[in-house]
Amino acid sequence: MKKLILLIVFSLSLSIQAQDTDAKAVKTTITDFFEAFHNQDTTALRTMAKGDIKLQSISVNKEGKSVLTESEYNQFLKSIASIPKDNTFEEKLLSFNIQVDGNMANAWTPYEFWYNGNFSHCGVNSFQLIKEDDEWKIIYLVDTRRREGCQK
Repeated sequence: MKKLILLIVFSLSLSIQAQDTDAKAVKTTITDFFEAFHNQDTTALRTMAKGDIKLQSISVNKEGKSVLTESEYNQFLKSIASIPKDNTFEEKLLSFNIQVDGNMANAWTPYEFWYNGNFSHCGVNSFQLIKEDDEWKIIYLVDTRRREGCQK
């Protein structure tokens, strides 16, 4: 009986270590995504996504109604490349909440967005990722955007 209990404990510890390793890899993928984003490196950004993923943003319009805006990844890449080089922008990630189940992961990342040194908005990114050939790829990204209730 003691051997069975030790085997179960050992198996659980291996599973927890694997999830921790995957969570770190997911965080690295997202960190690398934002490094490429800030550097306007659309080639690197393209390799981090699985195909032409859909991006969505949730905001509130002037009438106080929720608005869902959708865009294709290729359009996002074009807009990033078109930002004038003399403009600065930074999306500051405030924390990471990563959950992994096998080859699927979700990362919840609250953020602040700064443009030319001025606060623009805040919100949360929700990334969905797939693990293929030991590499995490973004398959879906939705974010919220607001100007009120931010930590700044």
